[in-house]
Amino acid sequence: MTSARPPLDVGTLRELLLAPAGPLGRLDVVPASASTNDDVVAGLRAEPDAWPHASLLVAEHQTAGHGRAGRTWSTPARAALTCTFVARPRSAPATYGWLPLLAGLGTVRALRATAGVRAVLKWPNDVLVELDGTVEPLDGWGTARKVAGILASAVPQVPAVAVGIGVNVDQSADELPVPWATSLALAGARAADRATVLVALVASLDEVARRWSEHDGDAAAAGLLDEVASVCATLGQDVRVELPGGGVLAGTAQGLAADGALEVRDAAGVVHRVLAGDVAHVRVTGTTGA
Repeated sequence: MTSARPPLDVGTLRELLLAPAGPLGRLDVVPASASTNDDVVAGLRAEPDAWPHASLLVAEHQTAGHGRAGRTWSTPARAALTCTFVARPRSAPATYGWLPLLAGLGTVRALRATAGVRAVLKWPNDVLVELDGTVEPLDGWGTARKVAGILASAVPQVPAVAVGIGVNVDQSADELPVPWATSLALAGARAADRATVLVALVASLDEVARRWSEHDGDAAAAGLLDEVASVCATLGQDVRVELPGGGVLAGTAQGLAADGALEVRDAAGVVHRVLAGDVAHVRVTGTTGA
């Protein structure tokens, strides 16, 4: 399959995306990386001045990507867009919880604009596409499938945050790591070109990040809380949340708090703030988003 999957044109991407023509302060494209997040975090710790705000590392082939829960996966060479952005927020660390959600909002917008897919956000860090009528429902996912994932890794001593985004672009069904995953190509995207998606993703994330920064990390004041909520398929769903400490919370996801926490109302009517956890949509009522 790789013969039909061309490499990225690094020269053209740099012309489009690096300052002053674009918003990036650094752009590296490497043939392979175990994990772009791990590489960026290591770079920030070893040589922080070399990784300014809006730096970007892209890997043509990622061999050991990982998520919040430590699950690892690999992607076929040049079949996915795997990259990590450097954010150096001026706001307080308490606002950093918004970064995965804002990255999700930017990813949703970029995929809708370029691929024409029904992309939505699953709190806190998955991007789904709705495949109603073409796939059988899966427990916790319904007829939506994961097309992108986001991982934010803080580097407090800099301070900075490495925001990793992986988008399944051209994988076939047998190249996907889990049954609840899909790719843009399998989801019927009108275009499945990694470079096009990357350029749109950079522009979308830059617009979101500038607004967030201009309001000192206050997502509500920037209008971003409402915009994230409008594309978040988790809201309004009955959910089951596996909490980091090992507990399980069941209830209805009713909203987002000012810090990006998921507000879940349990059967007794008590509202819980969830800052981290694996969320399953128990009774899927639709994931189209706004």
